[in-house]
Amino acid sequence: MSLTAVRQVRRPEGAPSAADFEFVTQPLPELADGQALVENRYLSVDPYMREFMEWGGWELGAGLEGRTIGEVVESKEPTLPVGTTVFHRHGWATHAVLTAADVRAITPADGVPLSAYLGILGGTGLTAYAGLTRIAQVRPGDDVFISAAAGAVGSAAGQIARLLGAGRIVGSAGSAAKVEHLTRDLGFDAAFDYHDGPVTDLLAKAAPDGIDVYFDNVGGDHLAAAIDALRERGRVAWCGSVAQYNSLRTPPSAPHNLFEVVGKSLRIEGFLVRNHLDAREEFEEFLIPHVRSGRVLVNETVTEGFSSIVDAFIGMLRGANVGKMLVRV
Repeated sequence: MSLTAVRQVRRPEGAPSAADFEFVTQPLPELADGQALVENRYLSVDPYMREFMEWGGWELGAGLEGRTIGEVVESKEPTLPVGTTVFHRHGWATHAVLTAADVRAITPADGVPLSAYLGILGGTGLTAYAGLTRIAQVRPGDDVFISAAAGAVGSAAGQIARLLGAGRIVGSAGSAAKVEHLTRDLGFDAAFDYHDGPVTDLLAKAAPDGIDVYFDNVGGDHLAAAIDALRERGRVAWCGSVAQYNSLRTPPSAPHNLFEVVGKSLRIEGFLVRNHLDAREEFEEFLIPHVRSGRVLVNETVTEGFSSIVDAFIGMLRGANVGKMLVRV
């Protein structure tokens, strides 16, 4: 039996391409005491990985860093018997040799698909939950705008905002089909394709009375539009900046209307989900019943086979996915 992994072989110039990666195959290593062999089932590809390509730090274990769910198929670690389902971050490989410190055991709730623990019930959903509850402190009746709303975190944020009692929920997306998906399937009150004109104008039309909260996955013109639309003492939970991931060496200038943060007494706070892992238990207790009942959609795009992982990653950066982009090994 062998292990196949992906390596990054060069830094991209602009958007990544398949030539930036290579697949390598090697024999599986012998296990030492305290180790377990995990056969990976699902691999996540995420926007933050584009930053890792630029600045390094992606090398980890047999593959590249990435959220992964797998099954223990051989073990010399008593706490990880064969058959245990685990979450770990040694991704972009078919297998991983891990210790107990590397993994978190998962017991999927009845009626919940395993893949959900990389999406709506994983770091993706926890990001949305922490951003809305801890950073933006969404209150019943708040009007909320979410950028990249058809993506993994955005679609989770929209559904969670509804559960929290938000008033009008507005999203931006990159195509007419995604706009329809937001309003038809995910419960958004309004949505727009940001290609259809200036984002400030599109948001003003979708939220004519303004907004209280902006969940930012994009930055750039979306942030400027949100600053215009935010009411007095509005809040921004800044999660990502996908608008500039392919131009990290030449970041855009600050929004032209940044001083409105002072004029309106706005609060803008960035956050990383790794600083909110203590919220996982309350998050799962809050969300699992709604996933099980079907009120919350497990919104995902799944490609088949490990060989599809590079194409899945590049496609995700281009907006080819709806919801979480996963690879089923």
